[in-house]
Amino acid sequence: MYIPFRLAMALSLGAILTGGCVPEKGKTDAGEKTTGLFQNWPTNADPKTVGEKVARNFLQRDYLTNKAGFIVYPEACTAFGALRFAGATGDKELLQKLAGRYSVILTPEGQKLVSTNRHVDFRVLGIVPLEIYLETGDTRYLNPGRDLADQQWEDPLPDGLTRETRWWVDDAFMIGSLQIQAYRATKDPKYADRAATQLAAYLDQLQKTNGLFYHGPEVPHFWGRGNGWFAVALAEVLSSLPPDHPKYARLMDGYRKMMAGLRRYQAPSGLWRQLIDNDQSWVETSCTGMFTYAMIVGVQHGWLEAKEYGDCARKGWIGLCGYVDADGNVREICVGTGQNQDTEYYLNRSRAVGDLHGQAPVLWCAWALAQK
Repeated sequence: MYIPFRLAMALSLGAILTGGCVPEKGKTDAGEKTTGLFQNWPTNADPKTVGEKVARNFLQRDYLTNKAGFIVYPEACTAFGALRFAGATGDKELLQKLAGRYSVILTPEGQKLVSTNRHVDFRVLGIVPLEIYLETGDTRYLNPGRDLADQQWEDPLPDGLTRETRWWVDDAFMIGSLQIQAYRATKDPKYADRAATQLAAYLDQLQKTNGLFYHGPEVPHFWGRGNGWFAVALAEVLSSLPPDHPKYARLMDGYRKMMAGLRRYQAPSGLWRQLIDNDQSWVETSCTGMFTYAMIVGVQHGWLEAKEYGDCARKGWIGLCGYVDADGNVREICVGTGQNQDTEYYLNRSRAVGDLHGQAPVLWCAWALAQK
């Protein structure tokens, strides 16, 4: 049986990192059974079938770049999910094709696709070569990913935060995921410290009493995908952060408050809304995928009460799969969204089909549900 490099490495070293190996499924810390919650799916919601369809849809696309020709974050996030999914399902062919897609960045010509600009939307690309390294053991991909993680912390602020700090809720993933990936790949605690310190600071700035997050300190809207980025960031970092880390309890408290808030606002369809707390807002798939993923991870790790949150996650996944077409395109995805004081700005955002902002979270969920 095919065993991804990341799993083989974890097994050989006694499962060094929780997030770098497959968690024990079927039990929470309290010993409650969770396996049944994530089995027996409707035909259109089988995680392996949906994941493979969305991953192969991604492979057919050109690189997503900005006008300057640099790969941008939705491409990185989708590749990250597809690579993990291929590794978890043992699909060697898919994994090889995905890794091959990014072999170009190992060449001088391909480096032109990688921006040197100091901005979270570009640095996060490092999660892709790091994931290729974790899945395949190909050491050629380690330095390109680690270099982007270190560049993110060049000349840090006096409080230890990256100079890419701008207090947008989206940043939690763009920074946290890259640093915790570098930790998984290198075992160097400085990367875990960076991720935890950054997320704790953002929790203090942006999380409100209902557990949700403003888009920015001066932008009082609970935008769906913005909150989704933070939910996934917390799940990612907590999955690998040592429980005795000084910031672990702070992050776990923020995570649990957020999940409780999200559970209250889930729509009857299983989806969440473009503006989470606005009943008149349309249901939106990218945030739904992100929240569902964060809850799946929480139930699998025993951070959340299994029945309540497992049911919530199951409902979210089934609802989300109803928006995936036969070609693997997801619909009802909010287009890229800047900060705005006006509620109508968020309510009137265009809805896209097949946008990578929404494709990526489907792959993350499929990965989490497909693991053995």
